[in-house]
This record gives sequence, structure tokens and C-alpha cells, in this order.
Amino acid sequence: MAQAKQDMGSGSVKKLMLQLMIPAVVAQVVNLLYNIVDRIYIGHIPGIGAAALTGVGLFTPILMLLNAFAMLIGAGGAPRTAIAMGQGDKKQAEKIVSNSFTMLLIFSVLLTVVFYAAAPALLRMFGASDATLPYALAYSRIYILGSVCVLLVMGMNPFITTQGFAKISMLTTVIGAVINIILDPILIFGLGPVPALGIAGAALATGIGQTVTLVLYLVVYCTTASPVRLRRKALRPDASLEGRLYAIGVPAILNLALPSLLVTFLNGLLAVYSQSYVTVLGIYYKLQTFLYLPANGIVQGMRPLISYNYGAGEHKRVRRLYQITLILSAAIMAAGTLGCLAASEPLMRLFTSTPETVEAGKIALRIICLGFVVSAISTTSSGALEGLGKGTQSLVISLCRYIVFIMPLAWVLCRQFGPVGVWNAFWATEVLSAIVSLIVYKKSV
Repeated sequence: MAQAKQDMGSGSVKKLMLQLMIPAVVAQVVNLLYNIVDRIYIGHIPGIGAAALTGVGLFTPILMLLNAFAMLIGAGGAPRTAIAMGQGDKKQAEKIVSNSFTMLLIFSVLLTVVFYAAAPALLRMFGASDATLPYALAYSRIYILGSVCVLLVMGMNPFITTQGFAKISMLTTVIGAVINIILDPILIFGLGPVPALGIAGAALATGIGQTVTLVLYLVVYCTTASPVRLRRKALRPDASLEGRLYAIGVPAILNLALPSLLVTFLNGLLAVYSQSYVTVLGIYYKLQTFLYLPANGIVQGMRPLISYNYGAGEHKRVRRLYQITLILSAAIMAAGTLGCLAASEPLMRLFTSTPETVEAGKIALRIICLGFVVSAISTTSSGALEGLGKGTQSLVISLCRYIVFIMPLAWVLCRQFGPVGVWNAFWATEVLSAIVSLIVYKKSV
């Protein structure tokens, strides 16, 4: 196990990036596949598949809130831990990790009680009908009961990567997801002595997968010579420390929430013209997931390295890490641009066969993709700033990309050129945001 750790303060920057980046990308891909497979199984439950799938979809806002609290701690604490490690302050690093673990436990217990009791009202508020509420409630309450495992796994995972154990983080995540995929058909449809549990089986499979992942984490923690350990004396909550963690964590949560706000706004603009354009926007964001997923993996690989080296005062290595991440991200975006230009119609036909939607989608992809390469500047700068512990500056970039530039541009251009104006607002926003990103990043480093 000790060989799985990387020394983040020395050695080849490129090699270190690959050692942390590849596991992060693999873990993200596996989780994406798990979510797809999970929904496929639920959608094929005999007689209730459509209603069950809708019910699970209604649970998404609650799931996002659970994830947000995990990120509040993980995204806020991991960079601070890496910076302290780079400074050689092991005591402070252990205090951050221990405090973060305590806060995750507190949040998980409180959220379990609150969401379990409020689930029926919340699901109604999110649009559950009499037909879908039973399925949404059956799934959500089982999932919520496993919130302790979910929050601990998601919240502590960044700390494991931060200490250089990227492969361990990947393996535990992948094993949990694979167990979930295997258990899904067994628990949903029944096999041998195992009864068919339907949608409750899907939630139970997820809970078991997360529990196994947590157990694996604990086993690894107890058997690996980790440089930063949980300390009993440091488990007591420290308000001043938590305030510094939230200064990074809160902007990170908002960074995740802003795209949803943007989609809602753009849907309102496009729905005036045709529902086909709303469908096109939804398809674009599905395709975008596969493009930005490896790019996000690269940024995740950079973040702990840039935190550690920043704390160690290795500013030359910080600059090098930023440059490598930017080049790799731009290369991925260039491939995505070529793919959209050359295969816009086949990509659209993966999701729809309606001629009107396919034709509108072809135009949308070919226009939006013009901003892909330049968007690497914003995503890299935002990720680097989070790694440097500058969450507010990172949020400024996200606000430019998702609110400040694109919403006014889309509104004005839509009235001048129709839906095509909305598509052009994407690349124009990326250009403007890239300029702001470079200015903000250079002033912050």
C-alpha cells in the first residue's frame, strides 16, 4: 500500500499529474456508467418502470443537497490539508482532517433525520404526483438511511487523494460502483432466494455499495502508513478553522449549482420557439458530460499537487502544473470540437430520430463547440484557484461563465437571431470568461 502514495513535492510534474489524473478520470467514468446502468434497470421494472424512473428523478434535488454538504467539507478541507502538508505543518493538516471528519459525521446524522422526516413533503414540492410519490419515497428513504456512509465516502475521498493515494481512492470507488451494478438486477428483479424488491432494491444496492466503499476506506486507513492521521484531540469542532474551510467549500457548491440555474433560464428562452430547442439543449448537456468528464479528471489531478506545492513555496512547480493542465484540457476540448464539427448529426441521432430536432441540434453543436478550446482557460483557472484555497476568486469565474455574461448575451441575441443567438452566446461567453479568468488568476497567485 505504501507504494501507492506519490511524493507531491518532488519528481517529474508530468508523471505526478498522470498518477493522480488517470485514477480520477477512471473513477468518474465508472460512476457515470453506474448511474446510466442504474437508471436502465429501474426503467425496466415490469409494469412500473416509467413511474419508478420518474420517482428516482424526483429524488435528485435531495441527492444534490447531500452531495453539496459532502463537497462543503471535502472541497474546503482537502486543499487546506495539502497546503499545510506542503508547509510541513503536520499538526495543522491532522487538525483539518480530524475536524472535517467530525463535521461530516454531524452533518450526516442531522441530514438523515431531517430528510427522512421531510421526504414526503419535499418530494411533493419537487413535483411528485400520487402515482410517482410511492416510488420516490421508497427509494429516497432507503437511500437517506445510508447518508452517513454516503457523506463520509464523498467527503473524505478528496483527503485520500490529497495525501497522494489516488489509486486507492480510485479502487475503492470503482469496487463500490461495481458491487452496486452487480446487485442492481439481483435486488430489483430477484434472483434465487432473493425476492424482487423493485425500486427499493435499487436504493439498497446503492447503500450496500457505499457501505463497502466506506469499509474499504477504513481498512486501508488502518493498514496504510498515511502521513496524516485522524487524531482524537483534534476531533473537537473548531469554529475558526471551519470558517476557513467553508470559505472554499461554499463557492465550490455554488459552482455546481450555477449550471442548473443557467439551464432553467435558457429553457425559458428556447421554449418560446419550440420544444425541440429545449430537447437540443438537454442533449448538448448530456454530450458535454462525456467531454468535460476527462477534463475535470485532469483538474482533479492537478488540484492536490498545486495545493501542496503552493504551501511548500514551490511557485515554479505551481506554474508548471497550471500550464500542463491547461494544455491537456485544451487538447481534449480540441478533440471535442472536431468531433462536433465532423459528426454533429450522428451524435444527435444517438438521442433522437426526430428530423426537426436533429437538424436544430446539428446547428447548435457546430456553433457551441467553437468555444470549447478557450473554455479550458476558465476550467483550469477555476480549479487551480480552488487548489490554492481561493474559493471566492474561483466563484467569480463561474459567475462569469454561468450568469454574468451568458444570460444577458443569450437574452439579447435570442431576440435578434432566435435560438441561433442562444447557441452563439455560449462561445462568446467562453471568450469573455477566459479573459476574466486570466486576470483573476494572475492577480491571485
